[in-house]
Amino acid sequence: MGYILLTNDDGLDSPALVPFACALAKVATVRTVVPDRERSWISKAISRWDELHVRELVRDGLELVTVAGFPADCTNLGVHSLFDTPPDMVVSGVNIGLNTGLGFFLSSGTVGAAMEGWIAGLPALAFSVGIPDQDREWKARIKQGEFADVWPRAAALSAEIVGTVRQSGFPAGVDLLNVNFPVGADLHTPRVVTRLANVGYERLFRCKQEGIYVHDASGQIRESGDLNGTDISILRAGRVSITPVRLAHAAKLDPELKRRLEKSSG
Repeated sequence: MGYILLTNDDGLDSPALVPFACALAKVATVRTVVPDRERSWISKAISRWDELHVRELVRDGLELVTVAGFPADCTNLGVHSLFDTPPDMVVSGVNIGLNTGLGFFLSSGTVGAAMEGWIAGLPALAFSVGIPDQDREWKARIKQGEFADVWPRAAALSAEIVGTVRQSGFPAGVDLLNVNFPVGADLHTPRVVTRLANVGYERLFRCKQEGIYVHDASGQIRESGDLNGTDISILRAGRVSITPVRLAHAAKLDPELKRRLEKSSG
């Protein structure tokens, strides 16, 4: 087998980075390419006009590459430009905060980096950890240096899932695997295959002063449909959610609406 390309959206200073890279190294060779700073909520953005400054360095014994760009930039560079051969898998995370529900899945830089792996034709997995319905408060405490015990457990759990997928082969018909788990999860925590909850969000910005708004994701979560069996319900039950995702595939329309929308030439 080839190597794993590891990236994230929390950047070089993520407390999850070194433990996860070390845990993955027990599964396969790992090459690490990450943003030089936090790049959350950026989805699958690609730099179009900016020059991407790339730097090699060592952090806590880990050799890695930083990019002054977005998570998907890191994936694309890691797959196509930085190394002699491409990886055989892209792994993104472990993200500080959950990426459950469709609205957050589509907004996540962690997931966006994995999506870029799928675009390149590679198996891709995204990993995220947090506290259901309390993510915002928990992240603030992480920045104060709390919860240091989470990262070795999160790394071991995520690496075991990666190892299982590599041994079994990436599932047919799946574009990426989105894995979320609570902060207390370990290798013994039950795991459930789920679906994405139909969840969105309301206000994302607050007014700092007249004419200036800043990101402040403290609005209400918008839930619709039955949440049973979804990633959100499984996380709330304290278990690990593994969601196999297909990206942007066409849906069927009601035949009458299809007839009205379609128009023959002439």
